[in-house]
Amino acid sequence: MPRPATTSMDDWIALPLRAQFDAFLDQHRDLLNACLDDLTEEQARRSLVASKTTLLGLVKHATFVERVWFDEAVTGRSRAEIGIPAGPDESFDLDDGDTVASVQRAHAEACESSRRAVAGLGLDDLVHGNRRGPLPLRWVYLHVLRELAQHCGHADILREQLLRG
Repeated sequence: MPRPATTSMDDWIALPLRAQFDAFLDQHRDLLNACLDDLTEEQARRSLVASKTTLLGLVKHATFVERVWFDEAVTGRSRAEIGIPAGPDESFDLDDGDTVASVQRAHAEACESSRRAVAGLGLDDLVHGNRRGPLPLRWVYLHVLRELAQHCGHADILREQLLRG
């Protein structure tokens, strides 16, 4: 399904429900990816809180989230097959090869792969690859949207700390 060419959330009200879900999810994907725009590599990696959370780590984790929910849950492939960490905590770990450009690119590619993976599915269709058992795609969308919204908030606070500090 092509991404809606709308510019305002007011435009989304008239869209079919699935297109609304896609639009909100894509908006949060784009917002989180953009949290790295105009930052130096050092700023993107800078630790400002006691946890592993950094701006670069947040976007890397969002890539993990895309792979878990739109690859593992939809296809049933294991995390080892997909090439992602076993758990979410490790998905924040940065290695020497992680750069702003490489992490943003991996995230954008994961999002595009997610769109393709669910293009033929309806919101009430069940996906069978999650440890919880079969879940409707609607639940997956809501879960990912909730997680991305939380991380967008985290990113806003971290950027504010970086740019004011």
